[in-house]
Amino acid sequence: MELAFPKFDERERELIGQCLESRWVTQGPMVRRFEELFAARQRVPFSAAASSGTAALHLAVLALGIGPGDEVIVPAYTWVSSAHCVEYAGAKAVLVDIDLSTYNLDPQAAAAAITPRTRAILPVHLFGLPAEMDSIRNLAEKHNLAVIEDAACAVGSEYQGSPLGGLGDVGCFSFHPRKIISTGEGGMVTTRDAGLADRVRSLRNIGAGAPREAAAGQARPYHLSTFDVLGYNLRMSDILAAVGVAQMEKLDNLLAERRGLAQRYDALLGEMDGVAIPAVPADCSMNYQSYVVRVTRGGLATRNHLMDALVERNIASRPGTHAVHRLGYYVQKYHLRPEDCPNAARAEDETISIPLFPGMTSKNQDLVAETIQQALGRVQDKGAA
Repeated sequence: MELAFPKFDERERELIGQCLESRWVTQGPMVRRFEELFAARQRVPFSAAASSGTAALHLAVLALGIGPGDEVIVPAYTWVSSAHCVEYAGAKAVLVDIDLSTYNLDPQAAAAAITPRTRAILPVHLFGLPAEMDSIRNLAEKHNLAVIEDAACAVGSEYQGSPLGGLGDVGCFSFHPRKIISTGEGGMVTTRDAGLADRVRSLRNIGAGAPREAAAGQARPYHLSTFDVLGYNLRMSDILAAVGVAQMEKLDNLLAERRGLAQRYDALLGEMDGVAIPAVPADCSMNYQSYVVRVTRGGLATRNHLMDALVERNIASRPGTHAVHRLGYYVQKYHLRPEDCPNAARAEDETISIPLFPGMTSKNQDLVAETIQQALGRVQDKGAA
């Protein structure tokens, strides 16, 4: 049984065919269409597609002018791109601990990490669960910091009734195959700031700006762009955007299916002694990009025993994600220790992401739950002996 996969059908093939027939396959009209659909869904005025979620984060950091000598606060429990994109810009990713009940940034830990060099806070809406944005925005306002939402997992989730990606200065999304909608690889930057949107669009397009003649109203189709900033080639192609347009049409159905599956998992696993199911605050709506459980007794050994039991039945699983402060680059550069962010370390050792995918059946879910229950029983029997 697979962990996750995207859902494609004839609609994707149809729109890809239209794109190929048009012969416009690089960034063009289909990208604009995808951007407009996505911006409308997230209730923001501006969005810019990119080649990946990592690229979206990189562009956001650069567009905010963050660079050498600056610091950005990042949760220590997240996919490594959240921190890497700060480091790409020559700034320092300051890794802070999480709330173990939500796996999201602990605002108190963030507050304690602010220094005169701090330029931004980068909350991650991990597994699709919104971070505690009121506390984070209040903290950012108090210290005049930017807020970069890593919403890679979070299309379709809401915080206090508002979609994510427009609650900070900039939001960043991913369309990797494990996300709710997928273009294979791809990302999106969202913002309410027109100037920030313009900078992102320029930076993703090798730093291109309007032709010199545009200022005088004399630009012609053959005039070349200006290049006043150092940019990158981080564009999305129209072929991938065609897939994105088709995926947006499916989004509501995909969300409804995932939430129904998650509700059933809650019922199957919620009463198991030794397992914690996802905790969703009352003011949040979660898309369940991943369904992550945590082993509450026995730590790493018990977690791995459960994952081994799943492997034996050909059921894919993964740890929730990294404790970034335990990864070699950050350990070596900043001399970090596991105990510097103990909740993040525990989350890495104790979590399991279990299968959740379009078309998953009750029988599939029953097998996953039964396997976990039996493995837990073996651990408890061994402990009692």
